[in-house]
Amino acid sequence: MRGFLIVNPRSGDESGTDRLVQEAEARGVRVHVVRAGDDLAEVARSAPDGPLGMAGGDGSIAPIAEACLERDAPFVAVPFGTRNHFARDLGLDRDDPIAALDAYVDGAERRIDVGRANGRLFLNNVSLGVYARLVYRRERHRRRRNALARLRALAAIAQHPHRLGFTVDGAPVSARVLLVANNSYTLELLSLGERERLDDGCLHLYAPTGFLPSRWEERRAEHFLVDARSRAAVDGEPDALETPIEFRIEPAALRVLLPRGADQAYAPPTDEEGRMDNPEPTEREQELAQTERQEDEEAMRGPDTPQRREQDPQPEEDITES
Repeated sequence: MRGFLIVNPRSGDESGTDRLVQEAEARGVRVHVVRAGDDLAEVARSAPDGPLGMAGGDGSIAPIAEACLERDAPFVAVPFGTRNHFARDLGLDRDDPIAALDAYVDGAERRIDVGRANGRLFLNNVSLGVYARLVYRRERHRRRRNALARLRALAAIAQHPHRLGFTVDGAPVSARVLLVANNSYTLELLSLGERERLDDGCLHLYAPTGFLPSRWEERRAEHFLVDARSRAAVDGEPDALETPIEFRIEPAALRVLLPRGADQAYAPPTDEEGRMDNPEPTEREQELAQTERQEDEEAMRGPDTPQRREQDPQPEEDITES
């Protein structure tokens, strides 16, 4: 067998699970489909030696990556969730989980950084404040996917229009949200974009300015100590982190296997003059980015009420420009 793959059918489209399993087994990969009551960490630790992969969303991959670190085994990411930001930043096609399976057959190995929050591994980021509150309410209403549940979540966020008090390495920081990222994100209005690198060896801390932020405050370091009396979301999943939270980076800690082609996207080519060759995003990638920006804008804005407008006047600058 070429490796082991854990498939979480609840992360993505369950109708595609059978095909994904068939394609993996055709490549000589042993597959475990997650069942109710399964502990992902235990399933990963009991897997045979060799490459270990996860077909799921961003919230599913950390326990499997942790098991790979423990045994120094290569990790295979298969995008099979709703957003799959980690797979995107690796250079994988988020709409083609079958193609990601080729990493087992003829994969190229790369080493990437991982982050730690009080020892808890994260691959993307940890958010504190308003975004974390939204994540908790999303979990509470996961089985009630309707407009009412979403409005309740946004209303709950709107009840906290004022900035929260954080401290970073002993210095006060006033913001509605604080985000610590594993490597640098491209900053966009109201949201974070993609990461060009996952092996730069640094954490990046972001705090937006203004109610509808047109700018982000950014700090870069290998270690942060954050005192935050707020809930946390780790790679988009709710988590209880005791404060103060010690953040640190582990450079080049995780071995990842990428299918041929994706490994080139992860390490962008240069032209004869040494400039980075950055291709235009596909139409599908632009649509996904637009959807994510709209969702983030709604989360930050909350319902438009006279009370909110009175408490939080609009900034004078044009917030449509970043």
